[in-house]
Amino acid sequence: MKFLKEIKDGVLLLIYVQPKAKKNAVEGVDEWRGRLKVRIAAPPVEGKANKEVVKFLSKLLGAEVSIVTGETSREKDLLVRGLSADEVKKKLGV
Repeated sequence: MKFLKEIKDGVLLLIYVQPKAKKNAVEGVDEWRGRLKVRIAAPPVEGKANKEVVKFLSKLLGAEVSIVTGETSREKDLLVRGLSADEVKKKLGV
């Protein structure tokens, strides 16, 4: 599980975002990047895709999610609070 790391504040979730998709979805693990691929319907303009990523994953996981690094990149590191790495993996279905 290279895309999940337990840290003292919660779980670090490493993702690769594909904006302007038909719908929001968790695609699975991108083996080449070692990140979880997430499709987001919002365009990468004025932070819309970032807001949608946080909203989508917060709802899916039922936990607080925030962007730690990668505000302007497709590769983002997210902090998930209140869940273990195993719980995150189970809720993501990967």
